[in-house]
Amino acid sequence: MSSYIRVSSPSPSGESSDLDLDLEELDPTSGGGGVGSGGGAGYSVGYRSVLGENHRSSFSPTRRGRTSVDGAGGPGRIALRRMKGREGPEDEEALLGRRSREEDIHDEEETSNLRDGGVAGGGEMRLLRRLGSRISLRSTTGEDAVVDFTPSKETRVVGLRPGGAGGKYPPNIISNHKFTAFTFLPLTLWHEFSFFFNLYFLLVALSQCIPVLRIGFLSSYIVPLVFVLSITLGKEAHDDIARRRRDTEANSEPYEVLSFTDGGVLKRKKGARLGKKKSATGAEGQELREGGDDSDDIRIVSKKSKDLKVGDILVLKKDDRVPADVVILKTISNEVNQAEEGGGNDTSGEAFIRTDQLDGETDWKLRLAPALTQALHCSSLAYLTITASAPSKEVNNFIGSISFNPSAPSSTAPSAMGSSMPLGPGASSSSLSALPATASSSMGLSVDNTAWANTVLASNSTTLAAIVYTGPETRAALSTSRSRSKTGLLEKEINNLTKILCVLTFSLSIALVALQGFESGQNEPGVKDSPNPGEVVSGSWYIKILRFLVLFSSIIPISLRVNLDMGKSAYAWFIEHDKGIEGTVVRTSTIPEELGRVEYLLSDKTGTLTQNDMELKKIHVGTVSYAGEAMDEVADYIRLGFSTGGGKDASGGVQAPPAIQLNAATTRTRREIGSRVRDVVLALALCHNVTPTTTTDEGASEATITYQASSPDEIAIVRWTESVGLRLSHRDRKGMKLQSVDTGEVVVRVKILEVFPFTSEGKRMGIVVQFMAGEKSKEPDLLGSGAEEENSSTGDIWFYQKGADTVMSSIVQANDWLDEECSNMAREGLRTLVVGRKKLSIQRYQEFSAKHKAASLLLANRDKEMGKVVEEYLEHDLELLGVTGVEDKLQKDVKPSLELLRNAGIKIWMLTGDKVETARCVAVSAKLVSRGQYVHTIAKLKRKDHAYDALEFLRNKTDSCLLIDGESLALFLDTYKSEFISLAVQLPAVIACRCTPTQKADVARLIRVFTKKRICCIGDGGNDVSMIQAADVGVGIVGKEGRQASLAADFSIEQFCHLTKLLVWHGRNSYKRSAKLAQFVMHRGLVISVCQTMFSIASRGEPIALYQGWLLVGYASLYTMAPVFSLVLDRDVDERLANLYPELYKELTEGRSLSYRTFFVWVLVSIYQGGIIQGLSQILVGLDHFERMVSVSFTVLVLNELIMVALEITTWHMWMIFAELGTALFFFASIPLLGEYFDLQYVISWAFVWRVAAISAISLVPPWVVKTVRRRLKPPSYAKIQGV
Repeated sequence: MSSYIRVSSPSPSGESSDLDLDLEELDPTSGGGGVGSGGGAGYSVGYRSVLGENHRSSFSPTRRGRTSVDGAGGPGRIALRRMKGREGPEDEEALLGRRSREEDIHDEEETSNLRDGGVAGGGEMRLLRRLGSRISLRSTTGEDAVVDFTPSKETRVVGLRPGGAGGKYPPNIISNHKFTAFTFLPLTLWHEFSFFFNLYFLLVALSQCIPVLRIGFLSSYIVPLVFVLSITLGKEAHDDIARRRRDTEANSEPYEVLSFTDGGVLKRKKGARLGKKKSATGAEGQELREGGDDSDDIRIVSKKSKDLKVGDILVLKKDDRVPADVVILKTISNEVNQAEEGGGNDTSGEAFIRTDQLDGETDWKLRLAPALTQALHCSSLAYLTITASAPSKEVNNFIGSISFNPSAPSSTAPSAMGSSMPLGPGASSSSLSALPATASSSMGLSVDNTAWANTVLASNSTTLAAIVYTGPETRAALSTSRSRSKTGLLEKEINNLTKILCVLTFSLSIALVALQGFESGQNEPGVKDSPNPGEVVSGSWYIKILRFLVLFSSIIPISLRVNLDMGKSAYAWFIEHDKGIEGTVVRTSTIPEELGRVEYLLSDKTGTLTQNDMELKKIHVGTVSYAGEAMDEVADYIRLGFSTGGGKDASGGVQAPPAIQLNAATTRTRREIGSRVRDVVLALALCHNVTPTTTTDEGASEATITYQASSPDEIAIVRWTESVGLRLSHRDRKGMKLQSVDTGEVVVRVKILEVFPFTSEGKRMGIVVQFMAGEKSKEPDLLGSGAEEENSSTGDIWFYQKGADTVMSSIVQANDWLDEECSNMAREGLRTLVVGRKKLSIQRYQEFSAKHKAASLLLANRDKEMGKVVEEYLEHDLELLGVTGVEDKLQKDVKPSLELLRNAGIKIWMLTGDKVETARCVAVSAKLVSRGQYVHTIAKLKRKDHAYDALEFLRNKTDSCLLIDGESLALFLDTYKSEFISLAVQLPAVIACRCTPTQKADVARLIRVFTKKRICCIGDGGNDVSMIQAADVGVGIVGKEGRQASLAADFSIEQFCHLTKLLVWHGRNSYKRSAKLAQFVMHRGLVISVCQTMFSIASRGEPIALYQGWLLVGYASLYTMAPVFSLVLDRDVDERLANLYPELYKELTEGRSLSYRTFFVWVLVSIYQGGIIQGLSQILVGLDHFERMVSVSFTVLVLNELIMVALEITTWHMWMIFAELGTALFFFASIPLLGEYFDLQYVISWAFVWRVAAISAISLVPPWVVKTVRRRLKPPSYAKIQGV
C-alpha cells in the first residue's frame, strides 16, 4: 500500500466551522427532494452515554496547514466534488491512492480543468485518488491510551444492499469491563500482592503451614488476610459487574434499521411518507406504510446496538444517540412550519447533532446529507456504495466518497428520482439531469456528512444514516483511555512506614538470637508454667529467627488494611449523605484522603466555572449605552422602526435598511439614535449562523421556536433581538426571514449571498445579504426560482460583520470611542463584539464574487488568496454600528469558592478549549485574576527563540497571571518542557485556552510528575475525561454537557461550589482521621510486640508466644477495634471554622499528620508503654506464675489502648462513648471465658486490681503529661483558632 500522509482542514486553527460551506460544493444538483414527514419523534434514548464511563474523545493537538482540495470552491472544507461515470471499484481505487503512469502524465491537465470548473469524470477521479492517498493512518496513542483492538488500516468499501460487507468488520459491542472470569483472580491478586504490606502477611500466613514455625492458631494468621482480600476483591468484582451491566444496557439499546426486501429494492408509490408506522409482531419488526397500500411496505426492523453491522442504514429520530460512526444519507424534517408550508418535504438535507461527549461543546453542529443521497428515494439507498478511509482517532477529519449505481444484478432498479419525489424550489431540470437514474453518480464525503458514535441527533427530523465504523473502530472508542488504578499518597506513606517496621522486626529477631549466640541447641522447656513446654523447639538459630519474625508480625498489623479500608467506606458514606452537597457520588472510594492533600486545581471553563448560558447584557451605539431596564427603550425603537408602513416599500418587503421614520416633533438627535439602534439590531439579527427550529412538546398545544447554532454567543444575541421585537422565523442555506414580535408579520426577507465563518485566527464573522421584496402570498416560496428572484435582483446588498475589537478596530471607520468602551465592558467580564456594515453595489458584488470564486478553486494558497479578495472588497471602511457585551453566567458561588481555594493554598489553572478573549473575560469575571493583576498573554508562538524570550520575560514577572493558547503550549511542551513547568507552577494562576483534551491530560501529568504534589482536575464534558483520569483526584460535574465526565471521575458533584466543601471539609476530615487511625493501629501492634520482646528476653531468647490463641485474635479485634475505629468520627474543628480559616488546609498538604517524625514519636511511646506493661508485670507477678502474669499484662494492655484512644479524641461523639464503654464492659464480661489463659481466681483478688491500676498509671500518665505540656507551649493551629 502507498505511504500515507495526513490531510488536515485548511483552517490553521484546526476548527471545523459549520458555516464553512459552499452551495455548489455541498449540493451539486441544486435540488433534490425529500419524502414526506412522518409522525412524531420516536422513542428517546436520553442523554446517557452509550460508550460507558471510560470513553472519551481525543484528537490531535497539532493541526497542520492547508492541504485540502475543494473542487467546488467551498472555503475551509475537505469535500470532493461529485463524480460521474465511475463505479464502486474505481472509488475504492481512488481512496487507496493507486496511480498510473497515465495519471502522472495528465496531472497538469487535470489541475487546469479543475481551475476552469470542469467536471470531467476522469480528472476528478484522479484528483480523488491523490487526495485519498493522503488518508491519515496514524496509530500513535497517548500515554494512557490503551486500545485492545487493532483497527483496520485498509480503506473500506461499504455496500448498502442486503448482505453487504458488515460481517468482516468488528461487531458494534461496547466493552468497558476490566476482567473476565478467568483473569479476575490472577489480576486482582497480583495487584494486591504488589504491595509489600500484603506480601508480608502472605508470607507470614504461609509460614504457619510449616510445623516447626507454627505459633498459636493457624486461623489467627490466615483469617485476617483472607478477610482483607475478600473485601478488596469484593469491591473490584462489584465495580466490574456494574461496568458490565452498563455495557449490557448500552449494547442492548434498540435501534431502528431500514430493511430491504425483493432483492434489495423497495418499490415506492407516490405520496409515500417515512415515519407512518404500525405495530408488528415477530422478528419482522415494524413496517413502514406507504400510501395506504399494504402490498408495498418499507420494512423497519428493530436491532440491538450490538447487532448493528457496517452497511446497516439507521433510522434516527430526535434525541437518539448515534450508536456507531455513520454517514448521513437523508434527512426528513418533522418541523411543524415545514409541514405546513412545504408539505413536509426537506430538500436541505440539514441535521444538527450534539457532540458534547466528543469535544465537550454543547453547541449544536450542522451536518449535511450529500445532495446525491438526499435526492434519492429511500428504496434507492440500497444501490449506494460508500468508500471510506481507514478508522482514525481524528474526530475533525474524514475523507470518503459515495456512489450510486442503480444497475443492480438482482433486479431492475426503479427510478431514483421520479415524479413522485416532491422537489424543492431550488431544483431545476438541469440539476436533475446531473443524476440520471440509469447511470452511476458519485460525490465526495467530508466530516460534514458524518455523525460519530456517542453524538446525539438534536434536530427535529428523521435521519437515515449508513454505518461505516462499528465498535472498537469508532472515533470515540479509538480515543478511549483505560482508567488507571489510583493509589492515595497516604497509602504510599503507610507502605513506606511498614517497610521501616519490617526492618525493625528483622533487626529485633536477629538481636534476640544473637544474645544467646548463633549455636543450635536442644529442646528446652522455656518457662516453668508453660502449658506445653515440649512444644518449644530451639533447634537451629535460623529457625529461631523465623519464629521470632512470626511472633513479631503484629508489629505490622494486618488489621491496618482492614481499618483503613473500612474508614474509606465510612468517609464515602459521609460525603454522599452530606445535605450541603446533595447529589455527590463517590465513585472511587479508595482515595478520599487525597481530597485533603490537593495543591493544584485544574479546571475546565465552560459548564464548570460557567453555566454555558449566555446573555446579552449591554449594547453601545456610539453615543448611548443600553443595559438593564434601558433595553425597553431599544424595544420601543424597534417597534417604531418596523411598524406597519414604517420602513417598507409598496410591495410589503423591507428593502435596504432606511432611516426610521418618526413623527416630525421628534428631535433630530432622537431620530439619529433611533436609526442607529434599529441598524445595529437589524445587523445582529442577520449576521449569525443561527437556525430556528419549531418543536411541539408533549402535551403542549402550541409550537415553540428554539435556536440552534455552533456558538452560544450567537444564540444569546438572536434571543436578545427577539426580546426587543425582531424575531428570526426562518433560515436555510439560501435566505432568512425576520418577523415583528408584536404583529407577527414578516418585516425583513434577505437572500444569503456569502457567509464568512468565524475562525480563531480571523476572530470575526461576516455575511453578505441581499434584501428582497415580495408579496405576502409568496412568502412560503422564500428565495425560490422564477420571477421573484428577478425582482429581488434590485434589492440592496449589504455586508455585515461582527468580531473581536482587536481585529475590527482596523476594519471599521475611524472613531474615538470604540477602544474605551470595549475596555469598560471587558472589565465587567463581558465578551465584546464589534458590529459594522458596508453597502455594496451590484457591480461591486459581482466583481467580488467572481474573484472570490476563482480564488476558491486554487490548489495552492487558497485560503490566503480568498482572504485577500475579502479584504480588498469588503473588510475596510465599515460603518461602525455598535458594540455588544455578552455575559457567560458563572456557576453559583464561583467567585467566593475560588477565593476560598486560593486562600487554602491551592493554585488554580483554567484549561479550556475556548478562545483567548473568552478565557480572559471569564478569568476576570470569576476573580481568578485579581483586580489590577497583570495578565501576560502568549499566543501564536511558532519559533523556539520566541518561546525562549517569553520564558525569560516570565522569570521576572512571577506575580503575573499567564494566559497561553494551545499552539504555544504545544511548542513549550516540545522544546522547553522542564523550564516551562518549573516557571508556570510558581505563578499564582495559569489560563490555557484552545487546549485539546490530550493537552489537558498532558498538563495534568506534567504537573504531577514535576512537582510530586497532589493535583485535582474538575470538568463536566467528554473532553475533560482524559484530564480527570490523569489527575490524582478527578471530579466530574453533572451538567449540560452530559454525564461522561461524571461517570469517569472519582467524585461526582452537581455544582462547582460543592468542591470547596469536598476539599476543605471532607478532605480535611478524611486525611486527619485516616492518619490518626493508622498511627493507633500501628501503636497497638507495636505495644504488644514490645511486650513479646520483653518476655522473650526474660525467657533466655526463646521464641515462645506470650499471648496465644484467642488472646492474640481478640486483642486486635474484639477488645480494641471498635474504639480505635471510632476515630473516624473525630474532628479537630467544625465546618464553620474550616471554611472561615481555609489557611488550615495548607497544613494538610505538608503531610504533618502522618510523617516520619510523628511515626517515630509513636514508636517511642509504644516502646515505653510496652516495656512498662510487660516489665512491671514480670517484676510484680514473676515469670514463675505465667498465667497470673498474662492476666495482669493483657488486662493492662487492653485498658491502655482504650484510654489512649480517649486521650487522643478531640471532639466526642455518641458512638465513641458507646464504643469505649461497650468494649470495656465486653472485655470484663468475657474474662470468665478466658480460663485457658487467665488465672480466674487471681483475677478477682485485690492483688490483681492494684497491680493493674499501678501499671496502667505508670504507662499512661507520663505520655499524657508530655502531650499536655507541649500543647500549652506550642499549640496546634486549630487549637489557636478555637481559643483553647
